[in-house]
Amino acid sequence: MTNTLLEGFLPFEHEPYFAFGQPEVAERQRAAYRAVREKYVGQGFPLYIGGRAVEADGTFEVRNPADTREVVWRFPKATPEQREEAIRCAVEAFEDWRFSDPLQRATIFKRAAELLRARRMEFNAVMGLENGKNWAEADGEVAECVDHFEVFARETLKWAQGKPVYPMPDEHVTTVYEPLGVVVTISPWNFPAAIPLGMSLGAIAAGNTVIWKPASETPLSSLLLVELLYEAGLPRNVIQFLTGTDEVLGDPLVDHKDVRMIAFTGSKEIGCRIYERAARVGPGQRWLKRVIAEMGGKDPTVVCADGDIDAAALGIVQSAFGYAGQKCSACSRVIAEESVYDELLEKVVRLAGELKVGSPEENGAIGPVIHAGSAERIMEYVARGKQSARLVLGGERADAGEAEGGYVQPTIFADVDPKDPLFQEEIFGPVLSFTKARDWEHAIALANDSEYGLTAAFYSRDPRKIEEARRRIHVGNLYVNRKCTGALSGTHAFGGYGMSGTNAKVGGPDYLFWFVQTKTVAQKY
Repeated sequence: MTNTLLEGFLPFEHEPYFAFGQPEVAERQRAAYRAVREKYVGQGFPLYIGGRAVEADGTFEVRNPADTREVVWRFPKATPEQREEAIRCAVEAFEDWRFSDPLQRATIFKRAAELLRARRMEFNAVMGLENGKNWAEADGEVAECVDHFEVFARETLKWAQGKPVYPMPDEHVTTVYEPLGVVVTISPWNFPAAIPLGMSLGAIAAGNTVIWKPASETPLSSLLLVELLYEAGLPRNVIQFLTGTDEVLGDPLVDHKDVRMIAFTGSKEIGCRIYERAARVGPGQRWLKRVIAEMGGKDPTVVCADGDIDAAALGIVQSAFGYAGQKCSACSRVIAEESVYDELLEKVVRLAGELKVGSPEENGAIGPVIHAGSAERIMEYVARGKQSARLVLGGERADAGEAEGGYVQPTIFADVDPKDPLFQEEIFGPVLSFTKARDWEHAIALANDSEYGLTAAFYSRDPRKIEEARRRIHVGNLYVNRKCTGALSGTHAFGGYGMSGTNAKVGGPDYLFWFVQTKTVAQKY
């Protein structure tokens, strides 16, 4: 593979977002919702095994979190026999795909990007009906999928070139990268397109085959991407698409002797379980399994006395309450120096108080959390927080009219002790804590007082403080003078420290290394 081929894919530009403030653009999105409802609502969808659409004996319902009375579509419950067939097909497909031309893989990804550009509003609407994202949140994710296709096309060609070595006078020596085998991708409901696509493209770009298991809450957002890849020219047996219960598609997939790697994004509890189980070598297994896991965060925003308070307040509100706080990168802790604490708190409370809870389909600023059970869990944190901290905004379930869903008010607690669960535990909802720091160095120490280490934001105008923050804040993604959400594929390589996961940086220059093994070949002259 030569640099000339790679240059044919340049330059890369991030996919721009739709301007929904323009009436004609907003009407196109409304029309997309109407079309999606007409085309998909009430329908059933298949598994894909060995490239064939397959039904199952049982199905499960997918409900609209904005109004849980509505069943939007149904998906199959894969059987143990279908799981075993899918693994067998993935093993067989690997023997061909592992030797596929990297330029073929890159070309498929480029074609998929073009196909997705033409259908972005459709994908936005499907996602809104599945997981309650409003227009902007869904569009940001679908645009990220376009970026993923473009980025992984380029990374495919880069990694196919191998790496140079120090020469020998009497040998020709190369270092090349080869694929691993069958990769299981297990993904969450909060980013049901970009997260499983990033993990799966990492595997496919390196020459592996994939068993794609989406979250049961959001399977159609994943299935449409699989079918898009098929349409773009991906051999249909390279991805096996399975939906169903954890009893069939959880531990049995992780434990299987023919699975070479698990790529997971989700809770800390499940990630640790996968990590532990994958470490065991079962009968007939001929390798040590590889695991990458992204497991959440408790992300701080540090605001120094010399920071831009208005910019910090806006960034905090956007990152704390966008998608009702259901992002692993969401700001959930604000740590501010004493001299600006009250002013910052006042500004954040005012901005957050202006947010209106509403239907995602109508582009409400804050929609529902994913489940009624999730709302109940969040409200338990809120109830305990009312006893341990000062409630300054929200603290109740939100009124959504006649709709039945997990709507929760934007909620802010002040004067939160660093040992409080509000400060330490991932709540995964629209709940924000404020904690006072003696000075900026104390603020950095508080930011690091967490088992997680995914993202953080740091606001200061002082170059010395910024340099110290860059060195000392222990996270995988640090954002200076901007919000801590909104990573862009290809630019903000995303993955965290500590219990946030294995630091596999999706969308970054090293990501494919997780999906390959290194071979050195020395040939004597």
